[in-house]
Amino acid sequence: MKSEQLSSVGVMRAPRHVVFGAGQRRSLPGFTLPMGQNIVIVTDTRLESERDFGEIVDGLKAQGHSVSVFAGVEPELPDRSVAAGASVASRASADMIVGIGGGSCIDAAKFIALLAAHGGRPSDYYGEFKVPGPVMPLVAIPTTAGTGSEVTPVAVISDADRTLKVGVASPYLIPQVAICDPELTYSCPPGLTAVSGADALTHAIEAFTTRTHSPSPSIAHENVFIGKNILSDQFALQAITRIGRSLEAAVADGTDTSARSDLMYGSLLAGLAFGVAGTSAAHAVQYPVGALTHTAHGAGVAVMLPYVMEFNRRHCTQELVEVADALGVATSGAEPASNALAAIDRVRNLCAAIGIPPTLEALGLTPDQVGWTVENALGAQRLVKNNPRPLDQESMQLLVEAAFSGYIGSLNS
Repeated sequence: MKSEQLSSVGVMRAPRHVVFGAGQRRSLPGFTLPMGQNIVIVTDTRLESERDFGEIVDGLKAQGHSVSVFAGVEPELPDRSVAAGASVASRASADMIVGIGGGSCIDAAKFIALLAAHGGRPSDYYGEFKVPGPVMPLVAIPTTAGTGSEVTPVAVISDADRTLKVGVASPYLIPQVAICDPELTYSCPPGLTAVSGADALTHAIEAFTTRTHSPSPSIAHENVFIGKNILSDQFALQAITRIGRSLEAAVADGTDTSARSDLMYGSLLAGLAFGVAGTSAAHAVQYPVGALTHTAHGAGVAVMLPYVMEFNRRHCTQELVEVADALGVATSGAEPASNALAAIDRVRNLCAAIGIPPTLEALGLTPDQVGWTVENALGAQRLVKNNPRPLDQESMQLLVEAAFSGYIGSLNS
């Protein structure tokens, strides 16, 4: 049975306009003109100094916009960055927010647009469906191929009062416009290309293999992430194909424009998939692991991905067969279990080829931190409930210990 037959419901949440292609950053003024006069661009100090960024600002000014730049976004998005950006938007009497950069920049733009419209602090909106209405008009222009934040309903922040990152999930956070220009990724260094692309691959595979929930009429109203469905599946499979064939090439040679384009397109599609389906165990474990090791989010989820695939294998064998086919490693006529294992092997080898550590220990987790990781991963219920294999204390302990030691064979023994 094909996986699309496993669910009779489909939900799609996306920007009003999605534009993809080399040079399409220059389309921005055509979208911003109807939104108002005063623009605040949210970015970081590195991007602010780049020529492409200057050309974007000049293009907006040439159309008569007043442009203010907030370049104070820091990695992993501490809440102080959002507070500072919100102050800039207030002083500028902003009509719209444009986020340019990686996931932290776009998430910062989402939070700033939220606070500009509704006031308060980010913590007032933590969780699902806490945003009371539309945020300030928002445009997202990614410069990495990874997070998919330009099309998703979620923004994540590092709260100084909390150990773990926390998020706001609401369809109102989806930007009105997403402009994905592969040329903006050409300067992305190999290490960042690797972890960003691995993040996108994890989004796509987890979205495709997540649980299918009961297709009640209220499912889209009660859940921001509704689980595997017939619409998200199409985006996820195409994303897996694109990323699987381009990631290693893009890391090895940043001037490979074909690979760069494929990778950004795959990241966009992965965002459209997980933005409605959600993710699962790999992301649940990464939240505490990231807090403890201070490593990139993409690296953490990529370390977990092969272990999570093996952990879930007997609960989503057919889906993994289709993943193997999308990755180009399925063997015609082979047993489903064999092709499912081929998908896992391909992901492990790809992650190794781009420099992803093989275990949580290699990532920097220590033996005494395993128990804390298990407890806090289980606390991420919106992710845990999406996993195709039920997760409880015992099974989460098994998963984290296997990913720590590298003994993947223990997960289905």
